Amino acid sequence: MVNEGGYLHGNASITFINSKGTVDQDLYGSENNGRSLGDVAESMQSSKDSGFIVVNNSDKIVVVSLKNFKSVKSINDGNSPRFMAIVDSTKAYVTNMHDDISVINLSTLEIEKSIHTGTWTESLIKFNNYMFVSSLGVMKEATSDRDANVLVINVKSDQIVDSIKTGKEPSSMVIDKKDKIWVLCTGGYDHYEAPTIVRIDPTLMIVDKTFSFLNPNDYPSRLCINATRDTLYFLDNGIYQMPVSMTTIPSSPFIPANGHNYYGLGIHPVSGNIFVTDAKDYASQGTIYQYNQTTGSMMKTYPGGIIPGSFCFITGSSKK
Repeated sequence: MVNEGGYLHGNASITFINSKGTVDQDLYGSENNGRSLGDVAESMQSSKDSGFIVVNNSDKIVVVSLKNFKSVKSINDGNSPRFMAIVDSTKAYVTNMHDDISVINLSTLEIEKSIHTGTWTESLIKFNNYMFVSSLGVMKEATSDRDANVLVINVKSDQIVDSIKTGKEPSSMVIDKKDKIWVLCTGGYDHYEAPTIVRIDPTLMIVDKTFSFLNPNDYPSRLCINATRDTLYFLDNGIYQMPVSMTTIPSSPFIPANGHNYYGLGIHPVSGNIFVTDAKDYASQGTIYQYNQTTGSMMKTYPGGIIPGSFCFITGSSKK
């Protein structure tokens, strides 16, 4: 569990939950002599025996060994990094809030080049020889002026070869069992337009269907998909469940919020269980809830850190 921590407080952390449900709080600090992870940990990705923790406001990617969570290296990325995707055994892409996408050499653990975008880039999905990357537009511009689209990058040449227009603020993406890419567009932090979910045919590189939210004041987030890639999940004052075969967005949540401040969402890649976080007041310790994916019943609760935001499920060998 990646805990963002408070902005400018430098108290980001990692909560580790093993297969038996045992919890280690601040795993990074405890395994690295109390060292601080940094300011605003956004996400985490794994590759082989290494974990890559993207620390947004500290402008770095912290590399750890998944065997013991010891720090291996810190990769400096000065453009406010967001999310990481593994391209192949040799390189990875990291999206940034400003100007470009960083290309990391997985052997040297260095940024070897950048792909200029001029925009805030966010989520990544690989399909064949292409990486599809959501682009929210220029951060300093008003939502009305931001060009929202999904960039298409040839991973062999690291060049942008196409772009696909979407709704405003395309924040998260998944790919389904028929290799269709689903993009959740919030409509803008200022509710400039109604939110949408658009479906992209990655072979034709076009939007082939758009699903509109009926309430323009909705602000959905954290689009996820289950292990069989046939059901979508997202947050919108509750947890929504949407089979990819549905023709409209569900009108009511699968799991109501019931007063919780749901903030982060993840679907376990093996069990299919739903994990969601409660950020509470964004200052005190959050909580992680585990729900059954079939019945929606609560199974377990775990303590989290401050602003628990994103999940990284490690199903192979790890620390415990």
